[in-house]
Amino acid sequence: MDREKRKIAIVLFNLGGPDSPKAVRPFLYNLFRDPAIIGAPWLIRYALAHLISRLRDKKAQNIYNLIGGKSPILANTLVQARALENSLNKALGDEFKCFIGMRYWRPFISEAARDVVAFGPDKVILLPLYPQFSTTTTNSSLIEWQKQADRLNFRPRTSIIGCFPTYLGFVGAIANSLQLELDKLDAISEVRVLFTAHGLPEKIVSAGDPYQWQVEQTVESILNNLNYPDIDSVICYQSRVGPMKWIGPATSDEISRAGRQGKALLVVPVAFVSEHSETLVELDIEYAELAGKAGVPTYRRLSTVGANAVFIDGLAELITGADARGQGPYCQMGDRICPSEFERCVCVHGELNN
Repeated sequence: MDREKRKIAIVLFNLGGPDSPKAVRPFLYNLFRDPAIIGAPWLIRYALAHLISRLRDKKAQNIYNLIGGKSPILANTLVQARALENSLNKALGDEFKCFIGMRYWRPFISEAARDVVAFGPDKVILLPLYPQFSTTTTNSSLIEWQKQADRLNFRPRTSIIGCFPTYLGFVGAIANSLQLELDKLDAISEVRVLFTAHGLPEKIVSAGDPYQWQVEQTVESILNNLNYPDIDSVICYQSRVGPMKWIGPATSDEISRAGRQGKALLVVPVAFVSEHSETLVELDIEYAELAGKAGVPTYRRLSTVGANAVFIDGLAELITGADARGQGPYCQMGDRICPSEFERCVCVHGELNN
């Protein structure tokens, strides 16, 4: 006798982005009032969020004006969600439905929680679309989900996919695209691959955040999946803001160094799974201009994985694996990958870092 068909909700988390020029300032306010971003007492944090969002509003609007006046991240995530639903529902007997919860702009995580409750799932699988775990991204989204679920008195069976930095569906999609680009080149020795990720303040990493270590594992896995094991490559970090010391080297510094050395550059985003201002403006416009001024012979950028079939099918495998394992937080397919010193990882710590 066939078992009853289950309803499984997949909640996809991402940063979010303004959907119009007038949304830029409140988006920035929501970002900087998050205690995971500014770790100050709430009154100081809220005051700083008001100040920073006001001071950065015009500059940020100018950035988004270069890409149509709004962030493309929601549209990209919707495409990923539909592709993921199709991958899951065509192969399995249960009903899978994806919901999108953005951390700092619509649709908010609170909206996703209400929609999931209305769906009435037998199980919920939480999937932050951040390949590498950080308290500033993955953990912040999961804490907000927990808070909203508590408000709704919603206690479903839940599995959490905390990270997937070396999962083949992710690194394989990047490696395949990178391999195709490298195969087109006549002189591999004249090219340097810049693996770039969003940066973090050093103090966050020093406190036990595994993000930088996981970025390094991602790059190692990509390189292991290439036919060019000796390719010249560098890991670097972009999007630094504020006066604090950030992890490095900075992507901008590596571009300048490549110019001095006469190296062509192939830039590969390894911490973003969809296009947004950090790729379309910072990498494609600002850093491309810097590369030209620095004398870089050629500057090219690899697209993010987006709805790449290898990536989407990999996410589907992660979800079915999480469903089979039962409740709790997991890294990739269940095995903890972070060394014990990264005590802020959800899998090492055993619970969310509230």
